[in-house]
Amino acid sequence: MTWRSLPSRLLSVVVRPTARPLGLGIVVAAAFLVGEVLAVFALKRVAPENAFGALLLLGVLVVSAGWGFGLAIATSLVSTAVYAYLHLEGRDSLAPALAIFLTLALLTNALVGQARLRAAEAEQRRRQADALAAQQAALRRVATLVARGADPAEVYAVAVEELAQSLGVDQVTLLRFESDGTAVVLAARDRPGKDALVPGERLPLAGDSVSARIQQSGAPARIDDYAEASGPIATRLRGLGVRSATGVPLIVGGAVCGALLVGCLDTEAIAEGLDAHIGDFADLICTAIANAQTRAELSASRARLVAASDDARRGFERDLHDGAQQRIVSLSLQVRAIEAGAADDELRAQLSGVVDGLAELYSDLQELSRGMHPAVLSKGGLPSALKALARRSSVPVELAVAVDRRLPESVEVAAYYVVAEALTNAAKHAAAEVVSVEVGLDDDTLRLSVTDDGVGGAAAGAGSGLVGLRDRVEALSGTLTVTSPRGAGTRVSAAIPVGA
Repeated sequence: MTWRSLPSRLLSVVVRPTARPLGLGIVVAAAFLVGEVLAVFALKRVAPENAFGALLLLGVLVVSAGWGFGLAIATSLVSTAVYAYLHLEGRDSLAPALAIFLTLALLTNALVGQARLRAAEAEQRRRQADALAAQQAALRRVATLVARGADPAEVYAVAVEELAQSLGVDQVTLLRFESDGTAVVLAARDRPGKDALVPGERLPLAGDSVSARIQQSGAPARIDDYAEASGPIATRLRGLGVRSATGVPLIVGGAVCGALLVGCLDTEAIAEGLDAHIGDFADLICTAIANAQTRAELSASRARLVAASDDARRGFERDLHDGAQQRIVSLSLQVRAIEAGAADDELRAQLSGVVDGLAELYSDLQELSRGMHPAVLSKGGLPSALKALARRSSVPVELAVAVDRRLPESVEVAAYYVVAEALTNAAKHAAAEVVSVEVGLDDDTLRLSVTDDGVGGAAAGAGSGLVGLRDRVEALSGTLTVTSPRGAGTRVSAAIPVGA
């Protein structure tokens, strides 16, 4: 503390927004009077010719500044009497002394009263500013979660906690309205040590309650005395000690889907101005719900596209196998029969070349159909399909597959294509000597990695074919990552929920 700040600090100690307790003022006044009398007697021994009566004004000043008007007048009267006893020789001098003490007390008390009023106003403004800052900080924390795309359940829990703390209220509840006329508790925050609503609890919307009013009107609602409310929710809240409540609707896509409620356990009703702040939190929660719905719809749409693509691939593979490939085999046999009956050596040689060409065409179509939708995957599952990939790879493959059951077809197909594309890239671009493939189940998630010891420097968006695979994996709520530092090989990793 600097010397410059000392006067202002002392002034803040004396001039407070409210006066101190009366009992403390009486003790202070008495202490000053005793101290002043003792000081006067001590000083008069040193300088008997001086009166030192001005010392008695100190107590009047302090009490007038720190306490109310009544105590200031009483202190002035007592100080005047003491002054008269110590210094005055005649009664005619008592009136001027009393006038001085009372005037000083009145002026001091009036001035300090004005200063106290200003201090109270400043304190009120400071508290309002602090409350507003706390509310804005709480909103920012929830908004950060929403912008990050956090799970709605996490947003719900944080929002009710932040709202309760920023407003200093007893209870905050987030409800979702169901089509059967009930409301489900999504998140709740109650005063510690009290009975509370539980997430997942289902409450009928019959009767009169803030929730029922919001569900019916789609507008903010409040009840200042829950003793007059009715219905299951009102009974439940009275059991929790709720005296009053207010709330705002959650509106997503133009429909009222729930409510954000604030309850008070004290007799004083909730302030009218809180609805705007509650509405700000409700808007963030609605945004989180809308974002989650959009992500779910996008994921479902992508999954449908992937499934349709797989069905088309499977149809092409079946058509090639049952149609074109079988036709080629039949033509090959016919040409072989003609070749065997031909007498001309040159003609037999030409027919043999045609048969060889048909065989090569058959192999090409077989490879093409295998790339469209591998039959071994449908018949033998993921382990068998990956073993087939490893056998056909031009780069040696170290394969470790720990999958002991069939997985959903979409998951197996996605995993197969990820491994196939990674092996193709390793053979074409990585200059790798060996590739390691690891596949296993971990907590209902299929995890796979393909790692080579090649030159690295690969990028998922550089024409490697992994962009489409990433879309396929993410359509199943999975993730695909590519790690490829230059000179240190490439690692392609994927995690796919098996329940997708």
